[in-house]
Amino acid sequence: MRKTLLILAILMAMPFTGTAQCTTPCGTPCTNSDKVQCDNTQTIKWMSFEEAIEANKTVPKKIFIDVFTDWCGWCKKMDQTTFLNKEVIEYMNENFYAVKFDAEQSDTIVFAGYTFVNQGSKNGRKGTHQLAAALLQGKMSYPSYVFMNEKNQLLTVAPGYMEASNLIPVLKYFGTDSYLNMKYNDFIKQDSEKH
Repeated sequence: MRKTLLILAILMAMPFTGTAQCTTPCGTPCTNSDKVQCDNTQTIKWMSFEEAIEANKTVPKKIFIDVFTDWCGWCKKMDQTTFLNKEVIEYMNENFYAVKFDAEQSDTIVFAGYTFVNQGSKNGRKGTHQLAAALLQGKMSYPSYVFMNEKNQLLTVAPGYMEASNLIPVLKYFGTDSYLNMKYNDFIKQDSEKH
């Protein structure tokens, strides 16, 4: 993570000339005249799992965890579409600590008194991180989205690619605490009646 931030800082300090790929998730080619517009694109404030847990100690929020792998095509599609949706970005940043969690990462993570590691590769693939397996309750499907409450307790896991129109109601269901007193289908019905 520190290495990535250092590389990003170096890249951002370099002068911009001509056409290049933007350094922000908008991912579109920019020229000098439109680079500022591209760089000002609002994005989800992603953080590490450890950063979210630490932030929750001082300013409690629910945690949204995008569990992905670098070989997962649908994970990349989420990054290129749904996670760039303005309404998703605004709601996520307002109501959640958003975490990107590579299910095959090698970092050791200490959480809730346990040490979680990736024990290595199996069948030609990188191994699965123990925390990913715990969060997904052994149902290793990517992408999957883990929702945790302000006390860092697991609420649910929602698997699979979601368009913004499907993700936003799920975010609101947990973000408004509606999950505490109604079923998701009732929430959706109530929400659709308001509109």
